Amino acid sequence: MPAGRRRSPLPINGRRPEQRRRAGVASRTPKEASMKKYLTAAVAAGAILCAAPVMAQSLGEKTGVNAALGVTPSTQDFVTQAAVSDMFEIESAKLAVERTSDAPTKAFAQQMITDHTKTSQELKGLVSSANLQVNLPTSLDKSHQDKLDRLRSLNGAEFTDAYHKMQEDAHKDAVSLFKRYASGGESAPLKDWAGKTLPALEHHLKVADDLNK
Repeated sequence: MPAGRRRSPLPINGRRPEQRRRAGVASRTPKEASMKKYLTAAVAAGAILCAAPVMAQSLGEKTGVNAALGVTPSTQDFVTQAAVSDMFEIESAKLAVERTSDAPTKAFAQQMITDHTKTSQELKGLVSSANLQVNLPTSLDKSHQDKLDRLRSLNGAEFTDAYHKMQEDAHKDAVSLFKRYASGGESAPLKDWAGKTLPALEHHLKVADDLNK
C-alpha cells in the first residue's frame, strides 16, 4: 500500500461502515419515520405555544391586539389608557355641549363630563393610595388628540354624527379594557375599582349605541 494512504475499515458481514449506515436509514419502517415526524412537529408546536403568551403580553394596549386576544393589560397600560380615555371623554363632551343642537346628545355629553371627571379623580387617588409604580399621563396621546382635533373642525349635524360614532367606539374600547383588567389585573385595589366602574361604562356604551343608530 502506498505511504500516506489510509486503509479502509474492514467490512463486517460483507459491508463497510458507510454501507451499514445507509442500510440503517433505508431499513427504518414507515411507522418509525412517521413517529419521528410527529415528535418533531409536537416539539415545534410546543415551542410556539409557550412563546405566544409572552409575545401577546409584550404588545401595548394601543395596538388593539391585546383586546382581540383577550390579554389582560399591564397595570401601566391600564392606567395610561383609562386616564387618556377620561381626558378624551371630558374634552370631547365639552365640545358637544357647545356645538350640538340635539337635546339627547347634549344631555349625554353633560353626563360624560360628570362621570369621567369622577373616574379621573378616583384613578388618581388610587394610584397614590395604593402606591402604584406607574406614570399617569397628563395629556392625550396622538390618536385621541387627532380625534379631538377632527371634532373641533366640525359643526352642526356633521359634528353630532362624528361625536356619536366616536363615543360608541371609545366606550367599546373602555368596556373591553376595564373588563379584562377586572378579570386578571395585577393590582388588587385597581382590579376591584375596574370591576365596580365597569357597569357605568357598559351603560354609557348602550346609550352611545342608541344615539349612533
